[in-house]
Amino acid sequence: MRHLIPSWIRVPVAFFIIFGAVEYFIDSGDKPAFVEYPVVLLFLFLVLLILIAIEAIVGALENVMLHKLDKEAKARFLAEKEKTIKFTWLKNTYIKLLGQKPIEEEHDIILDHNYDGIKELDNNLPPWWLYGFYASIIFGAIYLIRYHIFDGENQFDELETELADARIAIEAYKKTAKNLVDVNTVTLLTEAGDLASGKTIFETNCVACHMADGGGGIGPNLTDEYWILGGDIKSVFKTVSEGGRSGKGMIAWKQQLKPLEMAQVASYVLTFQGTTPANPKAAEGNIWVDKISEESTTESVETVIDSTITN
Repeated sequence: MRHLIPSWIRVPVAFFIIFGAVEYFIDSGDKPAFVEYPVVLLFLFLVLLILIAIEAIVGALENVMLHKLDKEAKARFLAEKEKTIKFTWLKNTYIKLLGQKPIEEEHDIILDHNYDGIKELDNNLPPWWLYGFYASIIFGAIYLIRYHIFDGENQFDELETELADARIAIEAYKKTAKNLVDVNTVTLLTEAGDLASGKTIFETNCVACHMADGGGGIGPNLTDEYWILGGDIKSVFKTVSEGGRSGKGMIAWKQQLKPLEMAQVASYVLTFQGTTPANPKAAEGNIWVDKISEESTTESVETVIDSTITN
């Protein structure tokens, strides 16, 4: 069987089988094993050298053995070796791609030029080169028509598309990544886990000024409808983040608390609305009216009035 397959096929096949086994059994993540672990590269190099050495040694032993055989045995051995796969189709294809004339026919293409006995053959361009040149012309024509005449999508357009998709993906991620919230994107948190975390933060940092029930002490009452800096989630978040009124308000907590923690405690603070504390502090600030609700109510009233006038 060994004589049926030439060594230039046996060695690469054996090497790639070993290479595939190494890549399969060694976990190297996204990178190839020989890149992640240089020792693997050294191992594969040694394997290749060993395979080549084995072929060389076996070939040398065959030659030694061949010299020791008698004529009949040598003839049988050589006949067996002749069965080696020739791959004549590959050889013929290679010759056709070169486009050269056989040596026997070179006298037909010898030029008259003679340089110190050196003669020149008038060979045609190799077909592989010629067909490649034609293919490049066709490709260039298609490229010219596609991108310069019909203004096809180019790399800049693809970049803009990818950037637009990336912006959309970032915005979608921000909506689900609570710790990336800011005063513009914060929303009222209603999940029990968020409110429980907000309560813990409030009891750790805020009860000294606002009392555990939100009735107020040094800080204002959080249970009534009066607010100094606004009573919606965005306003409360901003107050927690940036601090209260300059010189007499609470400190800014943005250095001590993460954005998610500020959103949680701001949402918890709003749960005090409508509750009755044990010792409520006198109201401070102004009655807070939700501007969005107020605008919606105004629009509804205007719609009713317009409808009435029309009718």
